[in-house]
Parts: sequence; structure tokens; C-alpha cells
Amino acid sequence: MPTAILNDYLRRAIERKDYQAVRQFLEEFQAVDLAELLQTVPVDGARELLMYLPVVQRASVFGHLPVDWQSQLTTAMTDKEVSQLLRHLDADEGADLLHVLPEHRHDRVLRKIAHAEREALRRLASYEEGTAGAIMTSDYMTVPAKITVGEALDVIRKSAPSAELIYQIYTVDAQYRLIGTLSLRELIMNKPEAQIKDVITTDMVKTKLSAKQEDAAKLISRYDLLSLPVVDDDERLVGIITYDDAMDVAEAEATEDMHRGATIGPLAGNFRDARLFTLYRKRILWLLLLVFGNLISGAGIAYYEDTIAAYVVLVFFLPLLIGSGGNAGSQAATLVVRGIATGDVAISDWGKLLLKEIAVASGLGLTMAATVSLLGVYRGGFDIAWVVALSMICIVMIGSLVGLCLPFILNRLGWDPATASAPLVTTIADASGVLIYFWIANWILHLPAP
Repeated sequence: MPTAILNDYLRRAIERKDYQAVRQFLEEFQAVDLAELLQTVPVDGARELLMYLPVVQRASVFGHLPVDWQSQLTTAMTDKEVSQLLRHLDADEGADLLHVLPEHRHDRVLRKIAHAEREALRRLASYEEGTAGAIMTSDYMTVPAKITVGEALDVIRKSAPSAELIYQIYTVDAQYRLIGTLSLRELIMNKPEAQIKDVITTDMVKTKLSAKQEDAAKLISRYDLLSLPVVDDDERLVGIITYDDAMDVAEAEATEDMHRGATIGPLAGNFRDARLFTLYRKRILWLLLLVFGNLISGAGIAYYEDTIAAYVVLVFFLPLLIGSGGNAGSQAATLVVRGIATGDVAISDWGKLLLKEIAVASGLGLTMAATVSLLGVYRGGFDIAWVVALSMICIVMIGSLVGLCLPFILNRLGWDPATASAPLVTTIADASGVLIYFWIANWILHLPAP
């Protein structure tokens, strides 16, 4: 194991098999910090370190590891070691672990777990990826509605060790239909003889099993919830989504949007540990498509060869103009994509935003045109200045409108609007910018059509 991570004391303790000293050293780490440390050593070394920990701490550290590392570690573990992890992981993390285990190991591992836990894990693991059911946990706190506050506190004391979250409590009827909720604070502040049914809140925010996980995360963020109840079609409570799981979903969605915005396919793991071929495969498709898109720009330049030959100075302004159109388009696309992602923008807002973008793009184009026209006068006279200024206004306008409209179009087609970000918008703006620039040059400079 690298000495950059394990100091001489720890290394010597391992060599002399002083497991107590190793355990004491590792217990100084927070679970999330130890999970980060494990990712810097080979898998066999990481497994060895993990096994020095008490099983409860081992499960806590394992839950903070990325999926690809969990897969590698469980491959190196025995069925007994994996089943120990499953017994001590939170229910939702245990379901995730089943997803990374090969199917032929499922029965062998689950046979070593109590029947009730086994069935709960199988049920959680059966929900479709990307849905609220896939990220919920079944370790939540419920109390009957027909008991007193004092009796409810007794129930919570007995059930708390097995619950992932005790700060939000739910009430259900005999059919397990969700009735209401209250916080632990509200429970403590009420008199012991008060009836639970009289202190609960029945106006709740909840979600369905089949709802998208990003929609569930948005609900938690919008209403500042500690947890979000998940119900089935009969309104029976089947699980909760906790705030930390919602944060993980939000981070994953933001990362995926950033990747798509750069026309990179989603990565299953992290960038540091991704294989060379995986990175190549995730990036090459869009790059090839954008190459063909850029051929339009080249064809436009070739079409106006005579114009360029007559006024070579036009070439000086070409990168500046098409770059400005691409930049303006990328800005507009970023604003729309983020607005759609956060729910601030809907398809019905397109007309209003179009008028607003026309006004903003006009202001941007005029300001930039005034700036470059001075350079145009210096480099080629007033005629060139007019060409450059008018081209700048038109190119910025077209780029901005492409950047605004493309995310709406993709969203309408059911595709991810994040795909419309910088590279795609820039490619379209570049191609249209070349054609606009030289067409305006021909018109103002009274050159014959190519």
C-alpha cells in the first residue's frame, strides 16, 4: 500500500498483524474520508483495509464508495462478506449493492440474510432505475393514528435503531395508506396524552413509485423537506426518499447535464477511473457528427472564394464574427437548458422568451457591432466597417435565436435539451455565420454573385 496514504506506523502494524492498532488508526477517519482514501489504493489493498473495520463502520464506508468501486470490491469479497454488508447497509444502499452484484451471486448472498430483510431488498431492487422507487428506502418511521403522543414516543424508541430517519414520522391506517406526518420536534412539544390524529399534518407533499427521481429531488428542494414519502397507486406508503439521497440525484443529474452540454455521453463512474476506450467511445460520436457540421462552414468559404480573393481583409474578421455568434448562442442555450432543468422554464414560455431574446440579442449585436466597426474602418475603410457591423448584428441575432430555440425543439421531441449546449449551437452558428457574412459582403461591396 502506498506510503503516501499509510504512514510507517500503520504499515508496520499491518506487517506485524497488530489488527487492533490498524483498527484504531482507521477509526480516526470519517466514513466519507476513509472511502476517498480507499479509492487511492489497489482493490486488494482497499478490501484488506475495509476488513479491518467493525462491520457497522465497514458498511458506512462502503455506502460512500462510487458504484464502480463497489463492484470491484464485491468481486474480491466472499459471499459471506457481502451478506454481512447487506445486513448493515441502509435499505436503499443494499438494493444498489444488489444491482452491482452479478445475478448468479444474488441467491447465494441473500440466503445468508433473514427472510424479511431478503424480501425487502428484492422488492427495492426490482424498481426501475431512474424512478423514485429505485432511490427510496424502506427504513422509515411510522406510528398508528389511533394512539397518544406518549405511546408514539415509546414506539419510536423501540424502532429507532432500524430506521434511517427518525426526524420525520408518518401515520398510516390499517391498510398502510398514508394519513399524515409530523416531525419529531412536534411530537416532543405536544402533551403525552394528546392524540396523534389531532397533531399530524394531512396536507403532505408525496410522490408515486413510478415518478422520475429528478422530479422527486426537485420536490424535496422546493419544499425544504427532510424526506419525501413514496406511495403506490393505492396510496399505500412503500418508502421514503431522504434529503441526502435527493442531493446525490441532483448532483448526478447536474453532472449528466454538463456532460451532455459538452456532447459527452454519461459516464457510469468517475472521470479519474474511467478507462481509455470508455472515454473515447463517449466522446467520438458527437465529434464526428460535428465535423460534418463544420464542413458546411468550409463549403461556404469555398463558395465565396472570389469574394475573399477580391477583399482579403474579410478573412481577418471571419473568426471574430462567427465566434461571437457561437458565444451568444451558447449563452442563450445555457440559460434555457438550466431553466428547463430547474422547472423555471416550460415549453409554453417559448413565445415570451423569443421576444425577450430578440430584444436582448439586438442590444448585444448593436453594442458589438459598434465596437468592431471601428476596427473595420482601420483595417479596410467604411465599406468594410459596414459589412462587419451589419454581419455582427445578424450573426449574433441568429446565434442567440438558435441557442434559444434548439433546447425547446429537443425537449418537444423528447430528447435531453442539454444536448443543445455549446458545441452543437456553436457548430450551427458557425455555419450560418459564414454564409451571412459573405452574403452581406457581396451585397454591400457590389460584388457579382458566385
